Amino acid sequence: MNKTVTVMLPVYKKDNPVFFEESLASVLGQTYQDIKVLVGVDGPVEGKLAETLKEAENNERVEVIYFKENRGLACVLNDLVARLREIGVEYLARMDADDKCVSDRFERQMTYLQEHPDVDVVGGKIEEIDQNGEKNGKAVQYPLTHEECRKFFRYRDPLAHPATFFRMRYFDKAKGYRPEYRKNQDTMLWYDGFLNGCVFANLPDTVLNFRVAPDFYSRRNGWKRAKQMLTDRMEMNKALGYDLSANLFALAMFGMTISPTWLKKFLYRIR
Repeated sequence: MNKTVTVMLPVYKKDNPVFFEESLASVLGQTYQDIKVLVGVDGPVEGKLAETLKEAENNERVEVIYFKENRGLACVLNDLVARLREIGVEYLARMDADDKCVSDRFERQMTYLQEHPDVDVVGGKIEEIDQNGEKNGKAVQYPLTHEECRKFFRYRDPLAHPATFFRMRYFDKAKGYRPEYRKNQDTMLWYDGFLNGCVFANLPDTVLNFRVAPDFYSRRNGWKRAKQMLTDRMEMNKALGYDLSANLFALAMFGMTISPTWLKKFLYRIR
């Protein structure tokens, strides 16, 4: 059985080239070495980032695909998944251009999938880092089993998107990302996974250092985004048979999304 892991790493013009280099290095430096990286460039890039991408192409384990237009993360990931399906890839993982994997992330996740053949996607614990790569003391532990993930989804995403490791059959079942979503495409992917019988899990160990940008909280503002999130959550709660508490939480999240940045930052820190 081919146990090569292909890591999907989207990039766009606003990504920091230094962070991208660190992210790529954390993937290529894994204890699990049977790894390839498929970089999807979402629209035009220039300057140092363009140079860094050209340098990355010199590594035989890295392939860079350039898309002419900026279409959003969901569209890029769908194209990468389609390419990997065509060439028969069974194991694929996610990574963002500013985060860093822990050194044994893929070894641990591959081992887990080999020991749990029913599981379609496995994530893990994440720890936050700042712009200097220093940990800020916040970690997010996700539920470990499928049933726990399903219960947890009443309130929050059960997996950290950039920390996920999939079997291709997840995308065969869930039919990929919804291209109309510029944001929350991961939430909808989990929703479609639950609807279509995908099996979820997480490792208890830290697998990813998640970089928190200065605008992390302000990017979660806005009436339009809040309204869409509320609409989606109400649909999900009904389809998945969640109780009244899930609807009440969705309303609370609506209020949080339209709240001032300072309040949102405080609430994220204590949740």
